[in-house]
Amino acid sequence: MIKALRFLTPAIFIPLALMSGQTLAQEDDIPRYEKNYIGIYYTGFQHRSVGLRTRERGWEDGGTLVLGGHLSDYFHAEFRGGAGEADSEVDNGLRLEIDYFASWYMGMHYPVTPWANIYAQFGFSHIRGEASMSPAPVDPPDTEPSQRTPDPNAQYRHMEGDFPASTFAFSWIAGADLELFSDMYFVLEGGRLFKDTESEVSTYQFSGGFRYEF
Repeated sequence: MIKALRFLTPAIFIPLALMSGQTLAQEDDIPRYEKNYIGIYYTGFQHRSVGLRTRERGWEDGGTLVLGGHLSDYFHAEFRGGAGEADSEVDNGLRLEIDYFASWYMGMHYPVTPWANIYAQFGFSHIRGEASMSPAPVDPPDTEPSQRTPDPNAQYRHMEGDFPASTFAFSWIAGADLELFSDMYFVLEGGRLFKDTESEVSTYQFSGGFRYEF
């Protein structure tokens, strides 16, 4: 599995390198709609409606790298890539993991103050992951049906293997950003990464981190 921190570590130094340049004073005069941005976020993935009967939930830690640009004063487009860092153990040994995802969004942002914005964006994601669990119990062939050992993961057995089964999905995010100082923003956001049409599991992404515009 691709680990989120391993995936994102090289990108941590990119915003720092950009900030250390000699042109920050000039960039303050550039309209925001002419700027691009890069962000690095901690992301928590919440898996919902897991299982055919009990509809369990589970959390998975991960990270997200964002590259985007402003199309106008109110619209933007961006690419995201990320991964889960650790498996999510939902119930009875069922483990869900997001190996990696890649997303593309178009969105709208609106300034509520000179230093804070709210935004919403919609797009599509490609996701690769895995659902794993302990093997089903095996009884002798002559065991009576009423005496067979029940499978504790029976309600999850249809999920075993590739997760999600549908690797492309519609995604959305809503959030807010706060300008800490020139061109550096603190970001909080949440939304749905995907809904698997086969298992009916929905995975939501909740992120916080920093975005630098240049």
